[in-house]
Amino acid sequence: MVKNIQILLAIIIVSAFGFSTYAQKINEPQKINPEWSQPYQPFRIVGNVYYVGTYDLACYLIVTADGNILINTGLAASASMIIKNIEVLGFKVSDIKILMTTQAHYDHLGAMADLQKLTGAKMLVNEKDAKALTDGGISDYELGKYGVTFKPMRVDGKLQNGDTIKLGDARIVMLHHPGHTKGSSSFLFDVKEDHRIYTVLIANMPSIITDEKFSNISSYPDIEKDYAYTLASLKKLSFDLWLSSHASQFGLHTKRKPGDAYNPHAFSDKEGYEKSISELEEQYVKKLEQK
Repeated sequence: MVKNIQILLAIIIVSAFGFSTYAQKINEPQKINPEWSQPYQPFRIVGNVYYVGTYDLACYLIVTADGNILINTGLAASASMIIKNIEVLGFKVSDIKILMTTQAHYDHLGAMADLQKLTGAKMLVNEKDAKALTDGGISDYELGKYGVTFKPMRVDGKLQNGDTIKLGDARIVMLHHPGHTKGSSSFLFDVKEDHRIYTVLIANMPSIITDEKFSNISSYPDIEKDYAYTLASLKKLSFDLWLSSHASQFGLHTKRKPGDAYNPHAFSDKEGYEKSISELEEQYVKKLEQK
């Protein structure tokens, strides 16, 4: 059953971490792609949806009359860049009311705790990734080996597959697409512009990051099944425009150059989407054949 998650959620305190006094060492893995922290000009994607991320780490601002929604924040050091991008577009960071993420990894929510503290916004997350948010990623089946990889944060609402997040006229459906993390999520929603309605998909592509055989990952016994489920689910989705967690995954830099005119149709690349899913499925099959 689809549940409506309202902005007036009662705050669920699930973490005892103090944000102003937090002193535990943050250990981001050392091999970080330089494109993850490279600046990129923010722009309007379609209607009330804006790209405010870095060159490769996609962050999305969804603007409504009752406040705004921010999906992803990039690395911890990218907080000032994300804030600047939002302000360059003419919006106030203080108007952010809801924070969400496509996955509980340091490259997509490294700055989330700081933005949560700055804005007072409510953090809504797939229930399967909630523990990782509150322990700084220690419980992640793969990246947990690095220890705390991002500042732990408060979780204000736990989402289940099919839940609808409401703010103003925005209605965003969270889709449970596990595998990359236990609670990886995609988001599907409609954007009205003039007399046209665009269905927009922010897809969390299920890339495989572990070198271990699936059968050897005791902390995530359902990983093989979850990847299969996610790949099948992604194939069935209908949309007009698609985006993802990384700009490189949806070909942002071939579809748009800084300064290009507003053109939502640049992101209607269904052929590219199907090709990406097919390539990920091939990786999954090879993983199953791993000795």
